[in-house]
Amino acid sequence: MCSATHLLESGTDLSYIQEFLGYKRSRTIEIYTHFSTRSLQNIKSIFDDL
Repeated sequence: MCSATHLLESGTDLSYIQEFLGYKRSRTIEIYTHFSTRSLQNIKSIFDDL
C-alpha cells in the first residue's frame, strides 16, 4: 500500500498529501491514492440508520 493511502486513512486532508508528494494538480494525486478494503468497509450508507 502506498504512503498516500496510509496518510489518507489516518485522516490527512488530500490537499496536504498532494503538497507532501509534490503534485501540482489534485487529479494527479487522486489517481495514485489507492483505498484499502478496510476503508471501503467503513463507508456508511444513508440507509444504515433507518
